[in-house]
Amino acid sequence: MARDLWRAATRTDLRGLPADVAPRLLGARLTTIVEGESVAVRLTEVEAYHGRGTGPLPDPGSHARMGPTVRNATMWGEPGHLYVYLSHGIHSCVNVVCGPDGVAGGVLLRAGQVIEGADAATRRRPAARTPRDLARGPGRFGDAVGLRHPVHDGIDAITGEPLHGAVARLELLVDPLAEVASGPRVGVAGVAGTAAFPWRYWIPGDATVSPFRWGRGAREVSEAT
Repeated sequence: MARDLWRAATRTDLRGLPADVAPRLLGARLTTIVEGESVAVRLTEVEAYHGRGTGPLPDPGSHARMGPTVRNATMWGEPGHLYVYLSHGIHSCVNVVCGPDGVAGGVLLRAGQVIEGADAATRRRPAARTPRDLARGPGRFGDAVGLRHPVHDGIDAITGEPLHGAVARLELLVDPLAEVASGPRVGVAGVAGTAAFPWRYWIPGDATVSPFRWGRGAREVSEAT
């Protein structure tokens, strides 16, 4: 019998700094069951974000850069919960909470390959032109897995405990990937979107990875340094 590719993630796996944990999430599998429909996505692109007081370098691109708020409360909680926030008032985006006790951090799930439940993901993403587009980009990813802000914010992907009828489970690769690419984060404004924060990680050559674009003012800052 072939050895399993994945194993259940633990809180201990996620207690490191987000920039250290993020590359280990590549190739991981997130499975959700929402309204009775199951979708599993293999993670191909992620971004790390540190909260105030997390790590040696302040992160001006993080939702938790100024400290705890009602919006970012999940980021300050136990590793393994999912921080689901609303982007541009439209898209629900999914993050894995990680970091040492007492600090905030998260890893944005930017893109992935739908490996189970393609029919359900397609119904949720009718505008997807090809299978690779089902979860290519954080808004599409949130749609494909069916997790919505605010009802699913804080769902526990370690225990799989249901929240408002949804279940989420995170599994890591037994053998982490040997090759990982990194670079500036996508669409993040100012210095936070430059090579000063090379906290976007992706699987090189994977067709589901989203295209890079500069955030507001980030290109100018990058060219000036």
